[in-house]
Amino acid sequence: MGLARMGATVVMVCRDRTRGEEAQQEIKHHSGNEAVDLLLADLSSQQTIRLLAQEFQQRYAQLHVLVNNVGSIVPHRHVSVDGIEMTFALNHLASFLLTNLLLDTLKASTPARIVNVASNAQARSLNLDDLQSEKKYRPMQAYSQAKLATVLFTYALVQRLAGIGVTANCLHPGAVATNNIDRGVPPAARPLTGIIKRFLITPEQGAQTSLYLATSPEVEGVTGKYFVQCKEKLSVPISYDMSLQEQVWEVSAELSGLSVAVRVE
Repeated sequence: MGLARMGATVVMVCRDRTRGEEAQQEIKHHSGNEAVDLLLADLSSQQTIRLLAQEFQQRYAQLHVLVNNVGSIVPHRHVSVDGIEMTFALNHLASFLLTNLLLDTLKASTPARIVNVASNAQARSLNLDDLQSEKKYRPMQAYSQAKLATVLFTYALVQRLAGIGVTANCLHPGAVATNNIDRGVPPAARPLTGIIKRFLITPEQGAQTSLYLATSPEVEGVTGKYFVQCKEKLSVPISYDMSLQEQVWEVSAELSGLSVAVRVE
């Protein structure tokens, strides 16, 4: 909505056609901007992500801002169609793969920006031997590891984009009262989530840092940073470990089946 109100051509990616079309029409109506496109994709499927990238590139020659915002906390361990633990597949690998597939389009659209939505819930450590929580699954631990992987991926990406006019930053949106907070919650506990929502920020407030990084002239040329409430902050100390950044990149490339992952030049 914020991007559409600024006059941008907005391409939404949604999983559900009915909900996607409802959101599309709402954005068009309230923004007065008809240039709001809708593409359908289940971002837990790597084949679908590849088809999504192809469809986008067939429709559009340029991409000035890519906002990677997909995410979810999965209450019980299960795997995606690709055999990847779902929390890791959605919260990290989807953004990693889609970004890599769209890099050529971003490079052709400079100046361009990549905005990765992470979280202050990012883990303080990363177990590379159990990234998919096969030994023991704890929903918040899996989510925290995936969000840390997204921060590490962002910093590793910056090294690969140096000097070409494409920036990459990540952010914590805040604790936002979206419908996701009810997902996986037993019916008996849902009144409690209703109370919790009263203390959380609205989706409009939660979108502000993403909008800031996507559009503000104040961050033109700024890259490889972590933002909270539109201010540059430090991510967890381990996220600045360049060796770990590279390890996460290589593991992500392998798990997402990239035949050629962008390397540091």
